[in-house]
Amino acid sequence: MADTPEPHLPVDESGDLPPDSKLTRTKRAWARAGKFLTGRVARPEEDRLPPGQHLVRDWPVLDLGMQPRIALDRWRLDVTGEVEHPVSWDWATFRAQKQTRETTDIHCVTTWSRYDNHWEGLATRDLLDVVMPRETARFVLLHSYDGYITNLALEDFAAEDALIVHSWEDKPLTIEHGGPARLVVPHLYFWKSAKWLKKIEFVVADKRGFWEENGYHNHADPWREERYSDEE
Repeated sequence: MADTPEPHLPVDESGDLPPDSKLTRTKRAWARAGKFLTGRVARPEEDRLPPGQHLVRDWPVLDLGMQPRIALDRWRLDVTGEVEHPVSWDWATFRAQKQTRETTDIHCVTTWSRYDNHWEGLATRDLLDVVMPRETARFVLLHSYDGYITNLALEDFAAEDALIVHSWEDKPLTIEHGGPARLVVPHLYFWKSAKWLKKIEFVVADKRGFWEENGYHNHADPWREERYSDEE
């Protein structure tokens, strides 16, 4: 999908962003610094399934024992912390953002994987264009409506196929799978992809979330089998 300018940014008569807008200056600076490069490359088919995983056709449901029901007219997503432009979106505003479709795999720490999931939502990189993280931002905390928290390095949150999704397989995301909206970060174990997303907080220092405080690995790379913490 071609890039389109955000509605709050001025455009010239051709429809392009002005060459010296704050967004283009920032993106050029990120490119020079190599910011948000994750090192992730396309994997050959024989390496597609991480070690210790097995394929499933269904989508198992795992949660902390509560599935919050959030009416769309009461749902909000707050983006706060070390950003130039904090936002607090209602459902209509969230859905009015640029939409992206991705097909990616799921890898759960409980050893199942599911291939070729079709998602639709807001790319995290497009969210970054809106809120403009400060240079001090290094990590992201994801807060859910059920009280769950998990943490990510900013580079992982900004992966090229990471989305805040509202649809799966061309249907609205169901409550049991994290609807109305959840994060999807395909290159990490799925506990990092917070369900029932309520707040995204950009922070200077890392802070471990629920599972990270309960023995799970702080990073969660499936191909390195980063399932559990090495710390006592």
